[in-house]
Formats: sequence, structure tokens, C-alpha cells
Amino acid sequence: MTAPVLIGCSHGTSDPAGRAAARALLDAVRAARPGLEVREAFVDVQEPEVGSVVAGVVGQGEPRDAVVVPLLLSAGYHVRVDVSESVRARPTWSGRAAAAPALGPDPLLVDVALDRLAESGVGPDDAVVVAAAGSSRPEAGEDVEEFVAALRRRRRGPVVVGYGAMARPTVAEAVATARTGRPRVAVLSYLLAPGFFYDRVRAAGGDVVTRPLGPDPRIADVVLDRYDREVTRLRARPARLPA
Repeated sequence: MTAPVLIGCSHGTSDPAGRAAARALLDAVRAARPGLEVREAFVDVQEPEVGSVVAGVVGQGEPRDAVVVPLLLSAGYHVRVDVSESVRARPTWSGRAAAAPALGPDPLLVDVALDRLAESGVGPDDAVVVAAAGSSRPEAGEDVEEFVAALRRRRRGPVVVGYGAMARPTVAEAVATARTGRPRVAVLSYLLAPGFFYDRVRAAGGDVVTRPLGPDPRIADVVLDRYDREVTRLRARPARLPA
């Protein structure tokens, strides 16, 4: 049985380092699962657009099944709307398509985050602000809070959250609050790659700012976990037939 195509869907960025990080993540997925067809897609800024990639896989030539894995850390608008619509809008004559959940929260992301703090010299006496991109969707905030709670369970010292946009407190506000009684404030970049939000995080006033979580082989493992779980659900559904 041919495995469904894995479509890794990033936000998209004009930042060259951010683009390289997204490509590196998909390369790590390919290295971890040789033989699996992996394609890239985007919801904004870059091409190809995710809907066109899905249509190209499931609706042209010999139809294939596809699983879209959002390369995003929480269930914001792009996951709940853009990615979901790309799957629902597939052609009538097609293979099957499904959308996996966002990558976060996940225990492996906590592992990566702790390593980012350690490599930046962050100690137990330092306050940590988890800097997330932010979203108008409440589900995204819930995902971030779940990650923060998991990080608190594994780290001594205070951990609070701040957002780059669309939610409060902002990263700068969280940094100001966290300074009370602490020698340093470290900002944990809860982002996959450099780009617009990482630039905001670096300007938020933290004494230390970690690099983004990606690229990292463990994030590729999370991508494949989301893919595998969705493949199981996809194969339990009947194939679509022509009208």
C-alpha cells in the first residue's frame, strides 16, 4: 500500500533564514523516513499555496492520498481555517486527504525548549518568558498554556508567557513583569524559525533570547508522529468515488 504524501505546511516568510529553517525541517523528515514523499506548502507569503498542493496530489493523474501536517506550534487561524479548507476543497474525483493537528503541545518540544535554555546559559534563578506568536483563536492560547504548564513541571524558576501579536500580555509586557525579584529574564523563542515574530521577540527587552526551536531532529519526529496518527484515521475512511 502506497503511503500518503506528507505535505508539510509552513506559514511562509520573506526571511531567508526562516525559509532555510523550514526546508531543513522537511529535509530532516525525509531523512527520518526514507522513501516517504514529502512536499512543501504555505499558507501565506510563499508559494506553493497549500490548497494547490493538496489538489495536485489527490486530484491529478493517478490520485494519491495526502496528509497535511501544519508546521505550526498551535491551533491558530491557519490550522483551523486555511489548512482545514485546503483539505475540504479537494476535487470531487480524488484520493483522500486529511489535516493533522498542529505540532504543539508535545513533550518533545519541551525537550527542545529546555536544551535551548541550557545552551543560552539560562539558570534556575532566571525568569523565563515563553514568547509565542499569538493568535485570535482561543484554541491557540490553550495550546501555548499547555506547553507552558509542561515546561513549568520540568524547570525550576518562574515561567510566564507573552505573545508577539493578537493576544496579551505582549512579550515586552511579560518581560517587564518577570523582572520583579529576578536577576535576569530569558526569553524562550517558542517559534520554529527566524522571521517577523523572532525579530519582535529579540526586541522585547529580554536579557537572553534563545534561538527558535527549529530546525531540530526531534521536531521532525513530532511531524512524523502527527502524520502517522492521521494516516491511521485516514485509512479508516472510505475512498472517494466519482460523482
